[in-house]
Amino acid sequence: MTNMTVRLVVGLALTVVILGLAARRARDLARIVGLGQSAAGRNGHQPQQFVEAQAVEVFGQRRLLKWTIPGLAHFFAFWGFVVLGATILEAYGALFDADFHIPVVGQWQVLGFLEDLFAVLVLVAVVIFVTIRVVNNPSRKGRSSRFFGSHTGAAWLVLFMIFSVVWTLLLYRGAQYNTGNLPYAHGAFASEWVGNLFSGLGHHTQEIIETVGILLQIGVVLLFLIVVLYSKHSHIFLAPINVSFKRKPIALGPLLPMYSGDHLIDFEDPQDDDVFGRGKIEDFTWKGLLDFATCTECGRCQSQCPAWNTEKPLSPKLLVMDLRDHMFAKAPYLLEEKYPTYLAAHGGSTPAAPIDIASLPQRTQDAIERPLVGPAEIDEHGHSVSGGVIDPDVLWSCTSCGACVEQCPVDIEHVDHIMDMRRYQVLIESEFPSELGGLFKNLENKGNPWGMNSSDRLSWAEGLDFEVAVIGDTLEDAADVDYLFWVGCAGAYEDRAKKTTQAVATLLHMADVKFAVLGEGETCTGDPARRAGNEFLFQMLAQQNVEVLNEAKVKRIVVTCAHCFNTIRNEYPQVGGEYEVVHHTELLDQLVRDKRLTPVKTLDETITYHDPCYLGRHNKVYTPPRDLLGALPGAEVKEMARSGSTSFCCGAGGARMWMEEQLGSRINENRTAEAVATGATKIAIGCPFCKVMLADGVTSAQQAGTAAENVQVVDVAQLLLDSL
Repeated sequence: MTNMTVRLVVGLALTVVILGLAARRARDLARIVGLGQSAAGRNGHQPQQFVEAQAVEVFGQRRLLKWTIPGLAHFFAFWGFVVLGATILEAYGALFDADFHIPVVGQWQVLGFLEDLFAVLVLVAVVIFVTIRVVNNPSRKGRSSRFFGSHTGAAWLVLFMIFSVVWTLLLYRGAQYNTGNLPYAHGAFASEWVGNLFSGLGHHTQEIIETVGILLQIGVVLLFLIVVLYSKHSHIFLAPINVSFKRKPIALGPLLPMYSGDHLIDFEDPQDDDVFGRGKIEDFTWKGLLDFATCTECGRCQSQCPAWNTEKPLSPKLLVMDLRDHMFAKAPYLLEEKYPTYLAAHGGSTPAAPIDIASLPQRTQDAIERPLVGPAEIDEHGHSVSGGVIDPDVLWSCTSCGACVEQCPVDIEHVDHIMDMRRYQVLIESEFPSELGGLFKNLENKGNPWGMNSSDRLSWAEGLDFEVAVIGDTLEDAADVDYLFWVGCAGAYEDRAKKTTQAVATLLHMADVKFAVLGEGETCTGDPARRAGNEFLFQMLAQQNVEVLNEAKVKRIVVTCAHCFNTIRNEYPQVGGEYEVVHHTELLDQLVRDKRLTPVKTLDETITYHDPCYLGRHNKVYTPPRDLLGALPGAEVKEMARSGSTSFCCGAGGARMWMEEQLGSRINENRTAEAVATGATKIAIGCPFCKVMLADGVTSAQQAGTAAENVQVVDVAQLLLDSL
């Protein structure tokens, strides 16, 4: 049997068998994802959005390149396999024709050079990946490793497979260089170098090496395909799909309204079969199931998570991995329900028989019995191994800061999934931290989290040397004002936040900006209720506020609270409230630019700015607060190590403001220590929640005597006012 015959028979046999297994796995993955509920709005993406997602996220590797070294390594690996796709085609062509080359371009020296260049760059990427994994080995670094809880064995196998793809490629191309079958006379420098290593061997030996190399190359590529499809590395195929159906522009800002199946839930008249939140794995949408299957276990989300970084059990990565493992464990049962085996035998004409649970794998039987959320036994790797798939401590540790979503290179929507599980726990199971009971009661009865009287909503204005216009009292509506000033509950009731409210009102008055407030007509936006999972209460508060705002003919709103800003700007359109909403730092920055406010007094202060999560990550407002601080004469601004899109949470979001922090260390103290370490005398903020949390952190540091004696937490507006 000749070399060519061996090539053809073995190569085609391997291909048929492996591609058959791959097709079966691809079908099963598609069916499993298809088990999810419909995902409203995902199918309405325009073609240009798909093209943009592929160009920017997949081929451009935008998210991955945020981390320079691992990003470049992944860039080399990704583009290496894109370019080396031509060499796989050449290997298959060589099964039929020893002198095969790709038509038209197959003998261009530039192509040969690029193939070998990217083969070398892939090897460079492998070295970088190996180094990163050795340095960040979880067996040595424990929780501080972003790979803690990841399947490191599978990762090492894939790195070996990538290496094998390259060395088998260079092996057969080196032999081709010596036999004269290499398509490129010049340019393929790495192949030529390998060929020179065994150039002294005879021609027949070179032909054998060429045949063995080609079959090894095809075999390794096909085996790699199976490894990828049956492991977390299926993201190679799933990620381009997932990023194409992501929320636009990012999965931050608004929480999605609640759908059951393909219809929006009407909370005033819900249907009998409506599903409120996610209580079972099959309650998630197909996009949610696709998210779980797409996770790369890279740990970028985990490394940025404030809960995980303060010794709490929540890791966005581990949460998604546990949901994915549960999905795959329960899939045989769910698939049997949707695609019963009788269909293949009887063409679908026989009525479905009850599923024999006992006939299913034990792992599947166990998965059927497991609650989605419940007390769980956690193993040494952070995974839930029995009891609930997601432990309540994991679910309720989330601050909804969005760091996980911001960092995820494959656009997984962690926060949405956490909030949907919270919704089910609150609305259906009535299971939630006890402190939230008081929050819900205060919001429902008093319209604010503290349970204060609405008659006190204007107490902050006492002592101002000008009159604050109140719609419904001194003004009929907002038609003649530039902005409605949304004070917010903290700005109205919390003593530290009142100073921000007074400063903003004074600055607007000095700049001759006409504004008015709602006074007693204002109530909580509903943000804490929604983030705590009480969607019904949010709908009630939001609709009440939208009705008041619309009756008052409000068009433009200025807000000091980042949470109110996000809710009114991004979530009130879901209930009929369309307004132009600006954060006070944006408006004040514009007033300074327009010379309507001019800082002149020198501030001999070192200032560091803390990005509120709901202003920065959720709404991409990073520059105006910093520009304001930069305009203050004499102020030295120092950035914290974690700032901008990588800023660390204060700990108040996700309704955590009203829950006790009983696990691990305190998030606000972690952030305060970082701020104090800059040497700043002032910690500037742009949200009352952040002000409360960081001020408490400073107090704790002062009591502990940790170099925070002269540090104050102040709003950017207060600093601007001091400088006028």
